[in-house]
Amino acid sequence: MQKADRFYIGGEWVEPLGSSTLDVLDPSTERAIAKVALGSAEDVDRAVKAARAAFETFSTTSVADRIALLERIIEVYQSRGDELARVLMAEMGAPAGLARTAQVGAGLGQFASALDALKNFQFEEQRGSTMIRHEPIGVCGLITPWNWPPLLICAKIAPALAAGCTMVLKPSELAPLNAVLIAEILHDAGVPAGVFNLVNGDGPTVGSAITAHPDIDMVSFTGSTRAGVEVAKSAAPTVKRVAQELGGKSANILLDDADLATVIPRDMGDVCANSGQSCNAGTRFLIPESRLAEAEAIAAKAAEAITVGHPEDDGVTIGPLISQAAYDKVQRLVQSALDQGARLVAGGPGRPAGLDKGYFVRPTVLSGVTNDMTIAQEEIFGPVITLITYQDEDDAVRIANDTVYGLSGFVSSADVERARAVARRMRTGMVHVNGNGLDFAGAFGGYKQSGNGREYSDFGLKEFLEVKSIFGYGS
Repeated sequence: MQKADRFYIGGEWVEPLGSSTLDVLDPSTERAIAKVALGSAEDVDRAVKAARAAFETFSTTSVADRIALLERIIEVYQSRGDELARVLMAEMGAPAGLARTAQVGAGLGQFASALDALKNFQFEEQRGSTMIRHEPIGVCGLITPWNWPPLLICAKIAPALAAGCTMVLKPSELAPLNAVLIAEILHDAGVPAGVFNLVNGDGPTVGSAITAHPDIDMVSFTGSTRAGVEVAKSAAPTVKRVAQELGGKSANILLDDADLATVIPRDMGDVCANSGQSCNAGTRFLIPESRLAEAEAIAAKAAEAITVGHPEDDGVTIGPLISQAAYDKVQRLVQSALDQGARLVAGGPGRPAGLDKGYFVRPTVLSGVTNDMTIAQEEIFGPVITLITYQDEDDAVRIANDTVYGLSGFVSSADVERARAVARRMRTGMVHVNGNGLDFAGAFGGYKQSGNGREYSDFGLKEFLEVKSIFGYGS
C-alpha cells in the first residue's frame, strides 16, 4: 500500500526517522502483501508535538464546528467503504460479507454514535453556585488491536474529536493498512493538521513511547489484559488517565427452559463470526446437566454448518486467524483441554480439510469441560466453544462469575424476565439477553480484569473530557 511506508503527522505523510519495516501478511495465504514502517520513540515525539500544537486551537472549536466535522467524516467514510472492505479482506482474511457489513459498518457506526452524543451533550451546567464545565482532556494516545480495526479505531477517534482532543494513533502492526485508509478519510474530510496523527509500530517501541510520553494526557488502549497491565505501569509515572478495554472469557447461560435448537446455532454463529476473534465472545456455554446430550448433538451439527475458507470464496462463513501465533495458541488450548479430560464433539486440532496453507482453524466444540480447566479460564480468540454443565440457576451464575474477567455475558430463557434477573447477577459490564446484539447507544466495557473504561455514545465521550468546577455563580 502506497502510504504504509510513511506516517501521518501534522497533516502530512512524512518519512519515518528510522528504516525498520515489517511484512504485512495475508493470513489466508501467508504471503506478504505490503511492508509497513515501524516507528520509533522519536517518531512518536514528532507526532505528539504536532498534536500539542494543534490542541491550542482545536480545543476551543465550537460544538457546531465539531458536529460539521464529524458529518464530513461520515460522508467521506461512506465513499471509501468498498476500498476499506477490500483492505480488510486482504490483511485480516475477513470474508467479503463480514468485511463490507460488520467490519466497515461498525466503524461508521462509531462516528454516528459520537455525532449523536455530541449533539446532545451538555458541556456546561450550573449546580448551585457552581458552573460545571466538561473540557477536552488534551493530547490522547490511542492504541488499538487488529481484530475489529475500523470499529476499535473509530471508537476512539470519533469521541476524541467530538470532545475537542488531539491524538496520536498506533494501530496493530499485524493489520495496519486500514488505519492508513482511515487517515486518508480524516484528511479528505478536513480534520485540521495535527489533530490526528498516525505512527505505525510495535507495542514495546511505539506503544511504550506513547504511554510514557509526558505530553500525552490520556491513553485509550484496547488489547489483551497482559498488555494492558504494561500500559498502566508505563503510564503511571506521569499520572495520565488510562482507559482500557481488555480481554474476556464470557459465559453464555442457557437456562433450563431455553430452546436449545434455536439458541445454540445462533450463539455459536456469533462466537465464530470474525473467526472467533472477539474479546466479548461468549465461548463458555453453560448447559443444564440434564440437557447435555441434547446440547452436544445440536452444537456438533451447528459446527459442521460453518464453512471455513478464503474471503473471496462463495458461501464462506469464517476466514483464518490473524497470524501463526494466534493459530498456535488455539491449537495449544484445544489440545490442553483434551489432555485435561474434555471430550471432542466437533472440530479439533489442525486445519480444516482442503486448507493446507493459511491460519485456518476448525470450528470446535468441547464437552466435559469444567471451569477449572485452562480452556475455561484463558481467552482463546478462535472459533471454539466449551460446554460446561450446571446444577441449577445459582450454580450457573456462580460458574459464570468464576473468572478474572468481566467483559460480557449472555443468557437465554423462554421467560425474558427470568433471563433479565439472571443478567443482573452476572458480574460483567455487558449482558446479552436472548440473543440481542450490541447497541452503540449503550456502553461497551467490562468489570475486573476486562478493563476500566467505557466506549460508545456519551459514555465514550466522557472518557476524553475533564471536569472543571468554577465557583462563584451564586445570585
